[in-house]
Order: sequence, then structure tokens, then C-alpha cells
Amino acid sequence: MEPITANYEDGLKAALLNPDEAAAYLDSALEENDQEVFLLALRDIAEAHGFTNMAQDALLNRENLYRMLSSTGNPQLSSLMALLHSLGLRLAVEVRQTA
Repeated sequence: MEPITANYEDGLKAALLNPDEAAAYLDSALEENDQEVFLLALRDIAEAHGFTNMAQDALLNRENLYRMLSSTGNPQLSSLMALLHSLGLRLAVEVRQTA
């Protein structure tokens, strides 16, 4: 019998191939207001697409991509924008809703 965790991870990776799902996943990670959470969410998406493919599509070095998306990563905005662009996503700024 296959572990439930494996089924969840497979399902998540399949869902993250969809740009709408990936965008929602990243938005949710951003709500945590924690850079590490956001980078790990972006890493999940990169793993779903394959790190080598992502690095090539974003014109980034694969090893640098791994480092950039680690829990201690601190990517430059240009690298982050290139990675998001390769996923069919973009960075946007919105007015914060106040209660």
C-alpha cells in the first residue's frame, strides 16, 4: 500500500503544473509573510516542473536555482522575475485591504 504522503505530493506536483494553481499556491504562501515559506512554495513548483527545465527556461544556472530556492535563499528580483516568467506568472502589487 502506498503511503498517503506520496499520494498528496504527487497530487500537489500535478496541480502545480497548472499556472492558475501555482499562482494560488504562491499567493497563499505570501499571506504567511515569511520569505522562507514563499521560497519553499516556489521550490515545490520548480520540482513539479523539473529543476533542470526550470533553470533552462529561466536562463538560470541549475545550482544557483537550488540555492535561490532553499530556506536560506535570497534571490535577486531579476532572478525571481525570470523564474516566474518561465512559469507563465508575474509579480504584481495590489492595494492592501484594510479591515
